Amino acid sequence: MLKVRGLKKNYGDFCLDVSLEVKKGYITGLIGRNGAGKSTLFKAIMGLVKMDDGDIEVFNDEGFYSEIEKKRMLGAVFSDSGFSQYFKVKEIASLMESMYPKFDKNGFLERCKAWELPLNKSIKKFSSGMIAKLKIIAVTSYGARLLILDEPTAGLDVVARRDMADMIREYMMDGERSVLISSHISGDIEGLCDDVYLIEDGQILLHEETDTIRDGYGILKMTYDQYEKIDKEFLLKIKKEKTGVIALTDRRNYYEENYSGIVIERGNVDDIISLMARGDEK
Repeated sequence: MLKVRGLKKNYGDFCLDVSLEVKKGYITGLIGRNGAGKSTLFKAIMGLVKMDDGDIEVFNDEGFYSEIEKKRMLGAVFSDSGFSQYFKVKEIASLMESMYPKFDKNGFLERCKAWELPLNKSIKKFSSGMIAKLKIIAVTSYGARLLILDEPTAGLDVVARRDMADMIREYMMDGERSVLISSHISGDIEGLCDDVYLIEDGQILLHEETDTIRDGYGILKMTYDQYEKIDKEFLLKIKKEKTGVIALTDRRNYYEENYSGIVIERGNVDDIISLMARGDEK
């Protein structure tokens, strides 16, 4: 669905150098700290940033499409952009109908009603959660087959984030669509995505299936004496503290079976970001 190869952009003291793939039927997560390069990559995919080198393929494995058709099948939501605050939902529906031949106006309005968005109220009177829902409903109403979602749940409460996830799952139900989503909220990624890329300082540090992270990754908490005695072959990163050593592994079961005296916890997205970005080599 989407292939990014050797994409590079230099900003003086920051260099983006990324390769990744989003498969058909996949929700792929891009995680990383603020400033890691997530938004720059997304804007490059959308053609909003001119890159220095690299290649982006969208829908090339899906058949022949013109550039106009590709743009109409690609939808994006950015946290810092959206509709004019003076528009009403009905006005947005008319605007999008004029822009997208496949826009489902009736379906769009029905979904807005179902998600309790007033049709005749100016967007400036909407809450942040309502605006976020409106963006997702809009971008999934004109036949887009690939969504690029940059922090779509930023600033939302738990209920609104759950609603957002439900919308994305509904969009994915036919198995022919894909989503690339960034989020700094680990629960959004772990509960929604099929695979995850970790980006740090413009580089991809890790790519794993979400099930692999859930089932195989772990955090080891040890004294310095314990650390000196264990097999370090399957340790990815470590962090030395005053009271001992914390280590990230992708072979949790191995250490559970062979080192009963060590505290071993399941790894999650937050653990991976923290240790892969700030940890030391073993």
